[in-house]
Amino acid sequence: MAVKLAAAAAILFFFVLPLVPDFRRALRDLGDVQPWFVLLGVACQFGTWSGYAMLTRACLGESGKSLSFTRMFRIQLSTKAFSNLVPGGAVAGPGLGYRLLTRSGIDGRDAGFALGTAALGSAVMLNVLLWVGLVVSLPIRGVNPYYVLGALFGVLTMVAGAIVIVGLMDGKVGYERPVRWLATRFRRDPDAASALVRNVGTRLEALSKDRWLLRRVAGWSTFNWLFDAASLWWMLRAFDHSLGIDALLIAFGVSNVLAAIPISPGGLGIVEWAYLTTLVGFGVGLATAQVGVASYRFGQFLLPILLGLLLYASLQHGPWSIDRIERRRAKASAARAAH
Repeated sequence: MAVKLAAAAAILFFFVLPLVPDFRRALRDLGDVQPWFVLLGVACQFGTWSGYAMLTRACLGESGKSLSFTRMFRIQLSTKAFSNLVPGGAVAGPGLGYRLLTRSGIDGRDAGFALGTAALGSAVMLNVLLWVGLVVSLPIRGVNPYYVLGALFGVLTMVAGAIVIVGLMDGKVGYERPVRWLATRFRRDPDAASALVRNVGTRLEALSKDRWLLRRVAGWSTFNWLFDAASLWWMLRAFDHSLGIDALLIAFGVSNVLAAIPISPGGLGIVEWAYLTTLVGFGVGLATAQVGVASYRFGQFLLPILLGLLLYASLQHGPWSIDRIERRRAKASAARAAH
C-alpha cells in the first residue's frame, strides 16, 4: 500500500500538478511571495486537518475517548492522502479510515457511523458557509451564474443525502433488499450488511435527538472549513491581494462543492478551474489568482499526501504502530487486572 501511494504521489507531483494552469509559473514566481503569509496558510491547513480529526473523534462518542488525538490525526491524514490519490476518493478514503479505526479497537458499527456522520456534517456546514457568502454578496455584487450553479449543486446533493437519511430513520427495511444485493455482488455477508443498515438508522435517530453531539459536529465542521478558507486567503494575501470575506466564502464554497464530483482525485482540475473562474470574477488579477491557487492547492492537496504517507507508515511500522500500541495496552490492562 505505502509503495503504491508513494508512486502515485510522485506521478501527481511531476506529471499531473504541472498541468494545473500556470503551476510552473507559480513555482517561478514564489521568489516574490511574502513567506510569512505562506507559512500562515500552511499553518491553517494543519488547523483544518486537526479540526476534521476532532470532528471524527467526537462522532465516535464514548469509544472515541480511547483514541488519543495524535492517533486520530494520523488516521485522518492517512485517509485524506488516499482520498486525494484516487478518483472517487471520497468513497475510497473512508474505507481506509474504517480499517485503521477498527484495528485501533473501535467497533465497526461505531467507526462506520462516525465516518459517515463526520462527512455529512462537514458537507452541511460547507453549504451553510457558501449560502452565508451568497446572502451577503448578492445584494452587493449581483448574480453570477457560475457560483449560483455551484450552490444549487450543493443543495441538490444535500437534498439527496437528506432523502437517504430520512429513509434510513423511518423505513430501514426498505433499504435492506438493495443493500443485501450489493453485499452479495461484492462477496460480502448480506446479513451483516443488513444489520449495518439497521444500526445506522437507529444511530441516526439517536443523533437527531442528541443536541450536544449535533453542536459538536457543527462546531468542528465549521472549524475545519474556516481554517481551510483562511489558508486560501493567506495564500492570496502572500501575492498582495486581500479578498473580501463574502468573495472568499463563495469561491471556497463553490470550488469545494464541485470537488465532490467523483471524476478526478481530490477534484483535481475541477477545483482549480472553479477557483480561477470565481476569483477572477471577484476582481482578482489572473496572474495573482493563478499563483495563489497553485500555492494553496500545493498545501491543501499535495502536502497531505506527502505527510499522510509518512503518518500511514508510522501506523503500520515502528514504535508508534497501531499493532504495537494495542499490544502494550492489552498487556497493561492484563497487569492491572492481575493486581
